[in-house]
Amino acid sequence: MKELALHILDIMENSIRANASKISVSLVEDNRLNQFILTIQDNGKGMDKEVLARVRDPFFTGQNKKVGMGIPLLEQLASMCGGKLDIVSRPGKGTTIQATFQRNHIDLPPLGNLPETLMVLFASHPEVEIEYEHVRDNCRWSFNTKRMSQELGLQGPQDIFPVLQGIKEWIQYHENQIQEGV
Repeated sequence: MKELALHILDIMENSIRANASKISVSLVEDNRLNQFILTIQDNGKGMDKEVLARVRDPFFTGQNKKVGMGIPLLEQLASMCGGKLDIVSRPGKGTTIQATFQRNHIDLPPLGNLPETLMVLFASHPEVEIEYEHVRDNCRWSFNTKRMSQELGLQGPQDIFPVLQGIKEWIQYHENQIQEGV
């Protein structure tokens, strides 16, 4: 995958298939420590020890398809970029995936179009609460789709679609501010 946003999309879709009602995504960029840390946590059905032991195998999937490349590709990318992938999961409690990378590594792909990724997930799964946080050195911003929906008075998908472009632009504005260190 050419962008980190595509890895994030894949993992979040796995969370939704695991019946998560809440997904938290955290990006932490630390120039001083030369680290980029991606953490995705959900409250889905989780994985037992047997599934957890096999989830890094590209020829294993818990879904109705022949291969499951998302986690193996993210693990390979983290390793190529001087980092690692950690997975913690408990049945009935959810899953946390954390990928660490050397921030200045030449093989670290760009973040990509994260606002578009988050809006696609929000629009197609408004029942799932998405928490997002992005920290870069001393700058931080975050949002929560459940709080945002309540504040905007959104009742369901019919209310979401008219405001999606504005929400996407709002997210893009804040992502640009983080990148500029504002």
